Amino acid sequence: MSEAPEPDRVEGAPHPRNTHRLYGHEAAQAEFLRAFTSGRLHHGWMITGPKGVGKATLAWAVARFLLATPEGDGGLFGAPPPPESLDIPEDDPVARRIHALSEPRLFLLRRPYDEKAERLKQEITVEEVRRMKSFFALSAADGGRRVAIIDSVDEMNPSAANALLKLLEEPPEGVTLLLISHQPFRLLPTIRSRCRELRLSPLAPEPLAAALDQAGGAVGPDEAQALAELAGGSVGEAFRLTNLEGLQVYQGLVGLFTTLPRLDRPRALALAEQGAGKGAEPRFDLILSLIDLFLARLARAGVTRLTPPEAAEGEAALIERLAPTEQAARAWAELAQTLGLRARRGKAVNLDPAALLMDMVLKVDETAAQVA
Repeated sequence: MSEAPEPDRVEGAPHPRNTHRLYGHEAAQAEFLRAFTSGRLHHGWMITGPKGVGKATLAWAVARFLLATPEGDGGLFGAPPPPESLDIPEDDPVARRIHALSEPRLFLLRRPYDEKAERLKQEITVEEVRRMKSFFALSAADGGRRVAIIDSVDEMNPSAANALLKLLEEPPEGVTLLLISHQPFRLLPTIRSRCRELRLSPLAPEPLAAALDQAGGAVGPDEAQALAELAGGSVGEAFRLTNLEGLQVYQGLVGLFTTLPRLDRPRALALAEQGAGKGAEPRFDLILSLIDLFLARLARAGVTRLTPPEAAEGEAALIERLAPTEQAARAWAELAQTLGLRARRGKAVNLDPAALLMDMVLKVDETAAQVA
């Protein structure tokens, strides 16, 4: 029997609990340490930021730190010096138990696996939050710190969110709740107000490359810059792009669009065919997202009059040619919105992927002719 899939893991990458080095977020780590060493450790922490930037990695690092760091009681020789980092050795007993998901003082709340349907449920239910509450009640007898990681709080249904709110309003003794949120503005304001926020920003090329290398996707300096542009500073998205040869696909897309407004149709058809056929769904989704990203970069450059760093050879000159004015930028922004809606509808009714991609490219060609 195969293991159930983990909803909080990027396919092919190590799970965040097995990622022991967090890159590019020193300020957030320092902020948590200051709260810890000052004795004012809040019971609820909301770790926010774009998907894939390291929020879960930080949550697991905090959990290891809290559960492996002795509670200072002075002792015979006085209190130990305050910790200077969240790092816990990989051979520490707590780190090993967390790696094996066998740490009795840690509760992981995430979307459950539906055994009958043989798939992950689409949301976190109130039953899961009740399980967490029961865990706190049963583990209270052991004393000491306890930690819960909720990945992600965005996936809770309304009943689960209300149950979590009650826990935040009356937190159990010694419990630290680590809430991971990609879109905190969609959460109940009362949940947000009862948490202290640690916001993580998109990663710059150098820490992105280091984090990607740790996840098993090593890239060179030039690729790191391009990946940082296309992935928006997200390690998770950079990993997906690396696995699907996203840089090469984007280079092909830019090469195709250099023929606008006289579209090279055989070349366009070859691109569309990449997203067709059995097992091509990931490549199809990748091409959709890269078309959307290219249009967004066009619109932004047209409005700001700032050409972004190149994510593909020839991209800068192409952007300057296709988006020379704010009026052109508006046209590209409107097209991005239209094509996004068209893609969602096409996927919903199982439209032929190659036909959908070809139609989208032809719409790009029409807009290029209009703004020329």
